[in-house]
Amino acid sequence: MGHGCRRVGERIAASIGRITEAATLFVKAKDISKGGVLLALPALLSNGLLKHTKEYFKLPKGYYNLRHIFITLAFIVLLRIKTIESIKNCSPGEIGKIIGLDRIPEIKTIRKKLSILAEQEKAQAWNSVLSKQWMESNDESAGILYVDGHVRVYNGKQTKLPKRYVAREKLCLRGMTDYWLNDAIGRPYFVVSKAQNSGMLAALKTDIIPRLLKEVPNQPTDEDLLNNKYKTRFSLVFDREGYSPEFIKTMWQEYRISCYTYNKYPGQDWAEEEFREEEVKMHNGEIVKMKLAERGTYLGDKIWTREIRKIKKNGHQTSIVTTDFEPCRAAIAVSMFSRWSQENFLKYMMENFGIDRLIEYETTPLDETIEVINPEYRQLESKIKSVSQKLSKETSKFGKITLAMETEKEKEDMEKYLKRKGELYESIEIYTKELDELKKKRKETAKHIQIGELSESEKFSSLAQEKKHIMDTIKMIAYRAETAMAMIIRERMSKPDEAKALLRQIFVDEVDLNPDTKNNILTITIHSLTNEKSNRIVESLCNTLNETETVFPGTNMRLFYNLVST
Repeated sequence: MGHGCRRVGERIAASIGRITEAATLFVKAKDISKGGVLLALPALLSNGLLKHTKEYFKLPKGYYNLRHIFITLAFIVLLRIKTIESIKNCSPGEIGKIIGLDRIPEIKTIRKKLSILAEQEKAQAWNSVLSKQWMESNDESAGILYVDGHVRVYNGKQTKLPKRYVAREKLCLRGMTDYWLNDAIGRPYFVVSKAQNSGMLAALKTDIIPRLLKEVPNQPTDEDLLNNKYKTRFSLVFDREGYSPEFIKTMWQEYRISCYTYNKYPGQDWAEEEFREEEVKMHNGEIVKMKLAERGTYLGDKIWTREIRKIKKNGHQTSIVTTDFEPCRAAIAVSMFSRWSQENFLKYMMENFGIDRLIEYETTPLDETIEVINPEYRQLESKIKSVSQKLSKETSKFGKITLAMETEKEKEDMEKYLKRKGELYESIEIYTKELDELKKKRKETAKHIQIGELSESEKFSSLAQEKKHIMDTIKMIAYRAETAMAMIIRERMSKPDEAKALLRQIFVDEVDLNPDTKNNILTITIHSLTNEKSNRIVESLCNTLNETETVFPGTNMRLFYNLVST
């Protein structure tokens, strides 16, 4: 039955269908490796780990139920076990003790359970209801939302995904693009994955905006919008990838959604005398000083916007444009520059939670009516670029040799000069003619075609996403839980930025379990950390967690946390 299996009778009963699930039972134990992750359970539950799971998912009778699977997956995420296969490197019996079982499921069992859940195709619905609740629990943060794309590079051979630019690699590589939606301090709401390389604006129009119109809480009524022409439903913040005066105009005029982005074409610098130093409070609580100036600008001859600029000590000016007319310019600057919290989130999720790792190896067909870049058009673009470069090079040589004619040396060797000039002129004519023909052909070629119109060699599928959506949602819950815990302990730390590093240390620490079935209390005693200062922080965290009076799911046992030295 595998390492750590002690409840043999229940396992046999589950295998023949005599019981629906294994009971969650805790036994007295000492020095449980990585048991510190139990301190994250109240935060995981409050962020929705087991909320609505029974509404959207079902598992057949067996030893492990939904609750066991979801808690196990959340714990392995927080323990930085980045793939399901990596579970083999940890002690199954040790982690099993902290979820009230003899051992956690084997790798093949977890994969099987995930496959059953994926077949139900409820991952998006589950994430949607959680996302809505997260927004409602902090409706002020939900008023300003951050969108950013992240490419998951794919090197497999199951499908030939289109290439796209990967900024962190500075290369064009095959992969999927995930568009993440976060709040101002980086907490995630949901993610939209795209196999086709249609860009951020397409994802916003087709997937993100329709969902936000349904989920963002406390949106103004139509009457409110009519009475105040500057009022916005909510705001979207994105980088230059989303810069489009036409899109910004559409968002404002059709939906009253305001957009924040960097000005792609800022033009000349403003006079330094226009800038005034202002003290502003960032969303993470940090107080900073910025030199800001503001003007109005008619963006791309499409829509009137506010333009706020920040000037650095070296004179560099950063230009922000927005259709949000109500906040002061300092608030606009804070909201735009808080976009880096989303960049930090994506980097953190890659390094700690493995959001780029494959969960499954299957592919799924795409809707054949989806439009993609015509490969023939792309080839013509590439050829035009190549010929243009050659033409530019030959034209430059022709200009140089013409100017050089004035020297005595060239006059003495006129025959050689005229021959070279003629060769260059002939090359220029050939390249010019070729370029004109290519441009004419490009004009006659459709830029976009449907996937169904692609040749068999060019067709591609999407990587299967259902299991990924389940795991991504669990990782979002884990990140939000960890962030909530970090916000509790950072107040007691001299270096608040190290809060999550301390939590990582806590999660892998050893604990002792002492169940009191008479009083329904499960005492979790965490072992001492490396120094007294950290111990005091852990002790304070334990007191805060005890105030939640969290009951371990599937039992009547209230969790009580303390430090071994107390």
